Amino acid sequence: MRLVLIGTNSLSLTTGEMLLEGGHEVVFIEKDKQRIEDLSERIDAGFLHGDGTEPEVLRDAEPENTDALFCMLESEQTNIIASLVGRSLGFGRVVLSIADPQFQRICNELGLESTVFPNRAVASHLVDMLRGEKSLEMSALIRGDAEVFNIVIDEQDTGALEKLDLPQDTRIICLYRDDALRLPESISALEAGDEVILITRRERLDELKERWAPQNKHSR
Repeated sequence: MRLVLIGTNSLSLTTGEMLLEGGHEVVFIEKDKQRIEDLSERIDAGFLHGDGTEPEVLRDAEPENTDALFCMLESEQTNIIASLVGRSLGFGRVVLSIADPQFQRICNELGLESTVFPNRAVASHLVDMLRGEKSLEMSALIRGDAEVFNIVIDEQDTGALEKLDLPQDTRIICLYRDDALRLPESISALEAGDEVILITRRERLDELKERWAPQNKHSR
């Protein structure tokens, strides 16, 4: 696969290096020419000089030949803008990182489905370490045709869990309310703003995406 990453911060570099180890083609977009020169001496990747939020620069990254665009800068607003520009230019998949969970609902409203929360993942892992527990990456647990999908509850979906009317072979794993983990059996009803984590079969993903697509939210 060919992957394009905006910026060369620690998260982008670590992700890019892991992708390179997996045999993928990686291209970094970086504004600092000197940093490109320094990194090109130790990383066997492609580099494109420019601002990754600008349409002209992203066009030069060849969206038609790219499998995914990663927007993982420090600013949530910048990542959202770059993701929207990238999507409009034809990148098949756009992945962005968000540090503040309050932006999750905004991303869902904008149709930016591939959102990651590195701060939450690291914090959860550290808490498990302090408890003496060994945490497993989700990728090691989800196998075969199983997929994880998350939705944010709006006013139309509030109420008892069974009223959510999920597709066949789809279950709630857990949910986050005010950034606190809640298990399904511990709540009596869903509230607006709840982030619900589902497990489903791959064949059900299109149905879930269609149902919770932003343009369909007010037509149900």
